[in-house]
Amino acid sequence: MVNIGEYNVLKVIKSLTIGLILDDGKEGILLPKRFVPAGVKLGDDLKVFLYHDGEDRVIATTQQPYGILGDIVKLRVVSTTPQGAFLDWGLMKDIFVPKSKQITRMIPGGDYLVKIYLDEQTGRLAASEKLEHYLSNETLTVAEKDIVDLVVYRRTDIGYVVIINNRHTGVLHFNEIYRDIQVGDRFQGFIKKIHPENKIDVSAGKPGYTRVEDETGKLIRLLKENNGYLPYHDKSAPEDIYSFFGMSKKTFKMTTGNLYKQRKIAFTQTGIKLLEN
Repeated sequence: MVNIGEYNVLKVIKSLTIGLILDDGKEGILLPKRFVPAGVKLGDDLKVFLYHDGEDRVIATTQQPYGILGDIVKLRVVSTTPQGAFLDWGLMKDIFVPKSKQITRMIPGGDYLVKIYLDEQTGRLAASEKLEHYLSNETLTVAEKDIVDLVVYRRTDIGYVVIINNRHTGVLHFNEIYRDIQVGDRFQGFIKKIHPENKIDVSAGKPGYTRVEDETGKLIRLLKENNGYLPYHDKSAPEDIYSFFGMSKKTFKMTTGNLYKQRKIAFTQTGIKLLEN
């Protein structure tokens, strides 16, 4: 059994001049010659992505699309027709957004946040700009402190609504943002708080001291690269800290505090100093 729109590991069962035939339990699926990795032989297992080609045949590729079935991704329109729009998703064949699945008329060159789905009537992969149908917080599949994948959905007065694991929504508040972000940006975060009625607050990065442990090595490395001294401290502007270290001021303070307790750094009046071990 194979899954359209996803990665599958399939065995090579035949070699042709036009490519390889992969075992799907039926008549086989073609992996075109231009996508065959060097050195592959009969009996080998290959990880491939499956979709329909222009003649409605299931085809395999070793190319990696920008998103797979169920993903919400930002894609660019390459062409339009009266029936819909074609978006570049990293494969030779563009993915189609029917006109009925568009919120506003898509235009070539425009970037749009879309959900990749399997059309029940045609069995083909398609994309939809109408996302609300796929998002719900009624029954949550996440808990506080869980590491999650986030996609920026839209801006509000208090921050950004983000899509969590392609299925829930939450809010990333402005005071949790330390770099420029745009709709469609993807990054990891964690569930900070779940409020009544399943309203969710999220933060970027990782929770608590796990986050500190990730940043400790970076801070030590930067100190060594700058002769053991950096002109940053707890009075430095959050923007300056993020610009140099790529971390929030809160994380910077937690990290330096942890290193100070370990007697690896010292605080001076103007910055932090690496101690000799």
